[in-house]
Amino acid sequence: MLAWTLTDGSAEDEIRCLGVAEAIADRIERRRIAPRGRYGWLAPFGPIDPRDAPGAAGGPITPLRGWPELVVGAGRKAVPYLASVKRASGGRTITAFMGATLAGRAVADIVAVDQGERLRGPNVVATPTRPHRMSAARLIAARGAPALFPTDARGRRVGVLLGARRTRWCAEDVSRLAAGLGRLRDDGAIIAVVPSRDADERLDMAVRTSAHYLWDRQGQDPTARLLAQSDALVASADNLLVLDEAVATGLPVMAFRPQGLDRREAAALDRLVSLGAARIFSGRLEDFAYTPIDSTAEIARAISAVIATRAALRPRPERRAPARSRETNGPNFR
Repeated sequence: MLAWTLTDGSAEDEIRCLGVAEAIADRIERRRIAPRGRYGWLAPFGPIDPRDAPGAAGGPITPLRGWPELVVGAGRKAVPYLASVKRASGGRTITAFMGATLAGRAVADIVAVDQGERLRGPNVVATPTRPHRMSAARLIAARGAPALFPTDARGRRVGVLLGARRTRWCAEDVSRLAAGLGRLRDDGAIIAVVPSRDADERLDMAVRTSAHYLWDRQGQDPTARLLAQSDALVASADNLLVLDEAVATGLPVMAFRPQGLDRREAAALDRLVSLGAARIFSGRLEDFAYTPIDSTAEIARAISAVIATRAALRPRPERRAPARSRETNGPNFR
């Protein structure tokens, strides 16, 4: 099956679309849009940029190998483009949208939202977390990858995921996290830290003395290895992707709560705590168990059901009985 992901290039949006597409399709094309001026401002309600019309040479929704069976989009600018693909393919392409917009649930065949959103309906899938690329198969493979943690060290392996944004963390937040990780190390924990590429550089200096390993943001992102090789996780709560990936492991997740979380982030954290999948980080390791929360697989199952239903309802070519043979060799002489 061929699937497209359709975003404006936002890293988080593309990761979430790829996670769903990878769970369903074996061939994936990343399509990125960049509507000009008013065409971007009017989204999700306006038309697509005319230069991006289906069939335009080099356009973001011009097919190279025929129309895809599935398009997974995210971000309000992608909404008009999903509709355009649907029309141009004659309705054959199934569309899925990750997130909620003011345009409601009519934006795609399937709309996936987290449970904190109000949007509901027969084509809406509401899940505790949002999709990502950390599938069970990928984590199993990452366990056999080169170790992030020192192999000669003894103690519980604690992976630390920092998605902190530069403008969000105050000096008190940085100090609290550094002190908490310091207590973990004093208690014998082996600590590996993977900051996101846009994380506050102050955190690197603050956690360096506690970390046995600190990713320098060079080369391939080692998040999958960290998730797969840890015994417990500490995750910053101001990046929902980090939390969503962490609770997909089934490991104890201690969420560090910086000041100034917005309404959506606070609600997501409170929901995971209420589900027993996370606890607030206090500088101590906690042992608890829960069923891994894999919203990516749940969304993929809903989309696959729509694809299967459409395939079953699609008219099949009528089978005709073979034509009777006729003599074609001229008159029949006796």
